[in-house]
Amino acid sequence: MTTPGFIRDLRTRIGHQLLFLPGVTAVVLDDQGRVLLGRRADDGGWALIGGIPEPGEQPAEAAVREVHEETAVRCVAERVLLVQTLDPIRYDNGDCCQYMDVTLLCRAVGGEARVNDEESLEVGWFSPDALPPLREPSLTRIKLALSEGPTWFEPAPVPAAED
Repeated sequence: MTTPGFIRDLRTRIGHQLLFLPGVTAVVLDDQGRVLLGRRADDGGWALIGGIPEPGEQPAEAAVREVHEETAVRCVAERVLLVQTLDPIRYDNGDCCQYMDVTLLCRAVGGEARVNDEESLEVGWFSPDALPPLREPSLTRIKLALSEGPTWFEPAPVPAAED
């Protein structure tokens, strides 16, 4: 993931301290029900398309922008699949981030899938029953996209009853 300019700016002031950031993930399906994936340049693994919204950018707008920037596919966001705070991660350069991820189901409406920036080694469409190796969070998001269930979120703890 390329670091947006506003975050590089913040890093000059705060160093490697933990940043809590918004993030978006897009589960893009085409008319045949295939899933759009990219093989990441940073770790070589296959993953869903995602990124960081720019300041003031809506999550759906950011997801559509990220998909086009990374894959040249045009899509529209249809519904929220998942809202989740992810575990903190430390990047190779020492930066620490924690993301509040909004995952959206998107429908492809145009463009040909191809590597469109430096973040991906490959991009492609995959049938849900013939996916390449994926990490569990991506598999969970795809499962939610293929179901008709409600938006998933981590429920708040139930407060203890007062006597």
